[in-house]
Amino acid sequence: MATVELDDLLSNEQTAALLGIKKNTLEIWRCKGKGPAFIKLGQHPSSPIRYQRSRVMAWLAENTFASTSAYSAANAPWNASA
Repeated sequence: MATVELDDLLSNEQTAALLGIKKNTLEIWRCKGKGPAFIKLGQHPSSPIRYQRSRVMAWLAENTFASTSAYSAANAPWNASA
């Protein structure tokens, strides 16, 4: 089990700012199962959400493409990994 430094945990607002999107967009992505993996701190519906900076950066790397055709091929419905 990896140790997580508190500095590595980002709030919804911080993560949205890092990605250059509105926090509402990040919330929508989370509900749809898109976007970077998140951590729920507790069982209550209002428990805070945090994102590990390293996972956000890894998600960005996984979603980096050299061309629109590379993006299209990666997201094709017949691509089992999409």
